[in-house]
Amino acid sequence: MRIDATRLLSTLLLALLAACAAPAPQALDAAAGTEATRDEAAPAAARPKVGQKIDVPPMSDPYPPVKVERAPVEVVRNCRTDADCVVKNVGNCCGAMPACVNKDSPTDPTGVQARCAKEGMASVCGFTEIEGCRCAGGQCISAVAPIEPSQDPPVPER
Repeated sequence: MRIDATRLLSTLLLALLAACAAPAPQALDAAAGTEATRDEAAPAAARPKVGQKIDVPPMSDPYPPVKVERAPVEVVRNCRTDADCVVKNVGNCCGAMPACVNKDSPTDPTGVQARCAKEGMASVCGFTEIEGCRCAGGQCISAVAPIEPSQDPPVPER
């Protein structure tokens, strides 16, 4: 008796497919006298009770927020007249830092603090109260700031 190779292969293939598609083995739950799947057949002590809190590890976010590093803001101090200058909070590593800047200049105090934290920098806390600004030499400065002498101070005569 000769077996056809094609018939043998097709029979083996069907047997393999049937084994893969077979349902999970059933177990008899002795307490209830009913069939239970393998997961349900676990010992009663291993299964949580109804209403019992189960500690489940948190799922990771599949789409974490993208951190975009923005370039540091360039504070503009240039001016032509006193009207171009105002007091704005430019920020420093401690917090607020008022400064005389151009009225149209951007500022980013929170960005300054974030950069300080990231780079582990610190600065001196506290600042001088600025009551007003003026334009001197094309730069915004405090209205009460002393004018820088352009030469050495005079020597007293004897």
